[in-house]
Amino acid sequence: TPGHPEHGITPGIETTTGPLGQGVGNAVGFAIAEAHLAAVFNGGGHKPVEHYTYFIASDGDIMEGVSHEASSLAGHLRLGKLIGFYDNNHITIEGDTDLAFDEDVGARYEAYGWHVQHVDDGNDLEALDRAIGEAKAATDRPSLVVVRTHIAFGSPNKVDTPEAHGSPLGEDEIRLTKQALGWPSAEPFFVPEDALAEWRKCRDRGAELEAEWRGRYEAFQAARPDRAKELERRNRGELPAGWDAGIPSFPPGKPVATRNASEKVLNAIAARLPELMGGAADLAPSTKTLIKDAGDFAAGNYAGRNMHFGIREHGMGTVLNGMALHGGILPYGATFLIFSDYMRPPIRLASLMERQVIYVFTHDSIGLGEDGPTHQPIEMLALLRAIPHLTVLRPADANETAEAWRVAIAHHHGPVALALSRQNLAVFDRSTLGAASGVAKGAYILSEAKGGKPEVILLASGSEVEIVLAAQDKLAARELPARVVSVPSLELFAREPESYRNEVLPPSIRRRVAVEAAHPMPWYRWVGDQGEVIGLTRFGASAPYERIYRELGFTPDAVVARVERLLGRES
Repeated sequence: TPGHPEHGITPGIETTTGPLGQGVGNAVGFAIAEAHLAAVFNGGGHKPVEHYTYFIASDGDIMEGVSHEASSLAGHLRLGKLIGFYDNNHITIEGDTDLAFDEDVGARYEAYGWHVQHVDDGNDLEALDRAIGEAKAATDRPSLVVVRTHIAFGSPNKVDTPEAHGSPLGEDEIRLTKQALGWPSAEPFFVPEDALAEWRKCRDRGAELEAEWRGRYEAFQAARPDRAKELERRNRGELPAGWDAGIPSFPPGKPVATRNASEKVLNAIAARLPELMGGAADLAPSTKTLIKDAGDFAAGNYAGRNMHFGIREHGMGTVLNGMALHGGILPYGATFLIFSDYMRPPIRLASLMERQVIYVFTHDSIGLGEDGPTHQPIEMLALLRAIPHLTVLRPADANETAEAWRVAIAHHHGPVALALSRQNLAVFDRSTLGAASGVAKGAYILSEAKGGKPEVILLASGSEVEIVLAAQDKLAARELPARVVSVPSLELFAREPESYRNEVLPPSIRRRVAVEAAHPMPWYRWVGDQGEVIGLTRFGASAPYERIYRELGFTPDAVVARVERLLGRES
């Protein structure tokens, strides 16, 4: 059994919640998904989607900032089918919670707009039952039940002590605890027959409730067969036929920022994929992630598909995970790439659980310009690429962006992060260059060497691809044939068969130069011991992006100079 709850390992575990506070946000995501699907599918006297979402939060969960973010959002959205229990045992690893924590949690949640109750004894089952009933009756807001409990209850020597938090009681203390509680046997894992009989009644009651629900659902299927099939398709995670038929292609000519191309692609897909739902952490006008004419998800309009998460990136990440875990929803969330740091824990957990969540991270480099080094992501791409099961896509032009979205929608085994530019980028002429469909393989030959067998391979992602294309022409004029490889996704490329990887990067061509306006670490695997990386190991600067690129060495001439040095052809 895992030391912390792990989804997919132990039956019945609905989410992975080792890091404190994550489960609170996940629960909010579950409740959002239920509210949305109910608004879309319930009607005509039928309620195929109707359930409560319950969570239990510890003192540590309540202290963590992410629970504040998610709970504030839940109160604002008035999620009446969300019910939480605060296990208030006053103990953390270091000691009593009053070492660092003495706020009135109930008052805080009331300020968030929650219905709050207090139960003084966690063993008072009748009081807990009444509290649940009152919470269910408060349909216009989420509910929190603050329950006073005692860690290691019944243990003569370790009740209400931090030692009981992270260490086993030990055989002697277990024996004393059983004696104190009047437990009828000292045998390990002994379950009294009368207790077992009560538990088995729960099984029978569950079967009755399930049969009752199935009867209601069959009535829904008979009355609204098309809606029932649609709900079942969404819950299976199957894509509808023709979901990608409206994805646009972009003609060469006018430059387009990949965030702007993404907006067009997102809306084209959303028109045919109703489960696609999401929003931004107060940055939708900049990240270009609003679905037109889809309405806002809000109290009173849960059918809306545009989420407004507020300035709560961490909370947004946990909520997205809950929505994905619930099923029936394909969630996306957006912010600037630099702020992906604010939501790294839920990104990591989405990856660990291999949930399908799409992240739209714009303003992906020093190319964002005057906002300066506080907003220019240097290390973020490397950090995201280091997370197992996370696929990062950094498209080089509008058509690669369209293909990146196609990959993200079809990728069911882990989250996908799209890194998009603020600045305009050239739209490549695909009649003379490699097809953008190569994005699905992670890397592809964009432009073959001119004037003979390649002596060097130029690799780049995103906005730096047009730089290496220009460098290729300059190198050809110097009789230095260079192959240009666009690398939108290192993760996808690494998953390709060795035969394909060798086709794109022949082992015989060991002189390679990778160019990316970010930390160089991820590229060394691909350039090898005879290649070089033009990257950034310093912070950026505040200036127009053209000048920043020039000053920091991201120009065609700088690439040419590096290639000539690598080949020993310096003039």
